[in-house]
Parts: sequence; structure tokens; C-alpha cells
Amino acid sequence: MKFELFERVALAQDVPGHPVRKGDIGTIVEFFPKGEYPEDGCALEIFNAVGETRDVVFIPATFIEELNPNEALCVRELETAE
Repeated sequence: MKFELFERVALAQDVPGHPVRKGDIGTIVEFFPKGEYPEDGCALEIFNAVGETRDVVFIPATFIEELNPNEALCVRELETAE
């Protein structure tokens, strides 16, 4: 699947070392072509429920999936740093 810059997508899996989880929705803000890494990747900006940036993660493209009209958005409590 080819994604577009600024497209909203969902995480297909948890991102190790980051407080984001599978199913979280984000916006693609940059692409990184395969080169020194084994596959293409992207920078994904993750927002909280009121639109504030929660995290920016640099992940392989296989970590994201398209949103589908038969899916519903839901809310979960975010982990807080201590």
C-alpha cells in the first residue's frame, strides 16, 4: 500500500520505547526511503484526543495501516511519565 504525506493512518503494532499502541491514529509527516535501513519508513505524529502532539515516532512503513470506514475511533487513558 502506498501512503501519502499527511495521510491519517493507524499503528499496526505497538512501538517499542514509545507510549503509543497498536490502533493509535497518527499523521504521516515524512517518508524515509530504504537505504541504510532494511525497509522504507516514515515519521508519524501521534495526537491526543484534543489534537495536541503526543509523540513523533520514526518507524518502518510496515508499522502502519490505512483507516477503514468500518472502524470506530475510541478513547483510552494515556500513560503518564513519572
